Amino acid sequence: MTHRDQPELILASNSTARQSMLRHAGLKFSAQPSDIDEKSHKVTLAAGGVTAKTLAAELAMAKAGDIASQKPLAWVIGADQVLVCEDEFFDKAENLSAAGEVLQRLSGRCHELHAAVSILCGDRVLWQHTDVARMWMRPLSDQFIEAYLDQAGPSVLGSVGCYQIEGLGVQLFERIEGDHFTIMGLPLLPLLNYLHSTGVISR
Repeated sequence: MTHRDQPELILASNSTARQSMLRHAGLKFSAQPSDIDEKSHKVTLAAGGVTAKTLAAELAMAKAGDIASQKPLAWVIGADQVLVCEDEFFDKAENLSAAGEVLQRLSGRCHELHAAVSILCGDRVLWQHTDVARMWMRPLSDQFIEAYLDQAGPSVLGSVGCYQIEGLGVQLFERIEGDHFTIMGLPLLPLLNYLHSTGVISR
């Protein structure tokens, strides 16, 4: 594509982490958060017995589809991340007390982060990708959890696992398997590879 032919890129998310990743990668895009009822959507899909991978992919496409219906000529990027631990799906904590309960439940256990990204143009799915990271959390004492939440503060409420791996949250783990960007909520390298292959980013 020539510069003139490049599509408008829109990220269907208000996630500061995802926006930061795309900006640091040099992408020119705008952010327009989706208006879908994510929690209701998630409950409906989970009730159907879908896997974490499918759930993340469906939510990513739903977010992108919402904005793509309003901006049919743009390439809309939707992304989502699902945390599952021993077949239980987790939601973002609504307050620090709930965050403490989440960390108690994850303490000493392995959980998975399934991250999905989709690109839609109008009603066409141009591309989609999912990835998984496995996270082994150390056994955490109540005192450690309290001190961690006091120091990290409300920022933990923006992450389904109540941690940012790029910051203080790394102290929670004894072992990690998976891509750093997947853990942060966006499989960035596959996304960039696709945009290179289509000429949206020059080779």
